[in-house]
Amino acid sequence: MTQPSISAIPSADLESFSAHLKSSTNILALLGAGLSASSGLPTFRGVGGLWRNHDATMLATPEAFDANPGLVWQFYSYRRHMALQAKPNKAHYALAELAKKRANFITLSQNVDGLSPRAGHPASQLHLLHGSLFDVRCTAFYCDYSEKDNFTDPIAPSLAIPREGPQPEPASTDRTGTEAASSLYAAMRLPGNGQDELDISNDSVPLPQIDTEDLPRCPKCKSGLLRPGVVWFGETLPKDTLEAVDNFIDTSDKIDLIMVIGTSARVYPAAEYADIARQKGAKIAVINTDRSDTPKLQNGLQCDWFFEGDAGVIVPELLRPVIGDV
Repeated sequence: MTQPSISAIPSADLESFSAHLKSSTNILALLGAGLSASSGLPTFRGVGGLWRNHDATMLATPEAFDANPGLVWQFYSYRRHMALQAKPNKAHYALAELAKKRANFITLSQNVDGLSPRAGHPASQLHLLHGSLFDVRCTAFYCDYSEKDNFTDPIAPSLAIPREGPQPEPASTDRTGTEAASSLYAAMRLPGNGQDELDISNDSVPLPQIDTEDLPRCPKCKSGLLRPGVVWFGETLPKDTLEAVDNFIDTSDKIDLIMVIGTSARVYPAAEYADIARQKGAKIAVINTDRSDTPKLQNGLQCDWFFEGDAGVIVPELLRPVIGDV
């Protein structure tokens, strides 16, 4: 797919946005999966929202974990692995730089991939609505163990991505054992030395069955299963995150700008923030690949700018007047 060039951004829109950005003090950004797609990560939404033959949203529930913790951990271990293989794109770095230059700029991210923190986004100005793939916590009722920033990959040996390597073959003509020995040694190459990882997101690739006892266990209580530290469907959003964003809005006399990047912001509570910011005077800029995927504002109001295309290309250019090159 051809990425949009910077010249594709309408010059009038770029100039008017730049002028407003320079004069803005209180700024809010909402980030969604479209930002991570620029780093090559699957969004698991819309038409492509399947992992193997599973609806990805159906794996993101407490009920799915209770029914098949091995499958759910394989899904999240795959996502952890993919996120660690990916790199923050220029939009992540641009937003991090803006946060360093604008103390009253905060970001509410719906992404769990850890790319914004890895880009150096100040933690005090970055609020993760759905948690992180790299946080874990114990599921035992009486255990309060939790851990942040666990980047062990795989988090348990049983969750290692299978590799496709050469297999030893019987000798066809040699009877001295030399040919067989050479075949065996060739098949015993270490991972990463010519052995490709299998794409376990492909349903045609066999997925190993994992016993519950081989899944990540709590190091504190020794008995409870660990689970990913993300917010699953049906679970309560983090109170401290919501309070931090609400406090920023409530204590600001005016919101100057809200940027909606890689998300339609149509799901609560993100859906409300564009309207709330507008009520406090904010202009709204949307950066998305799909022009129809925009926030639904009250009273039929429209956003002030819509920049269509790859956030990884567009966002750095939009922020350049304040942050320079990234």
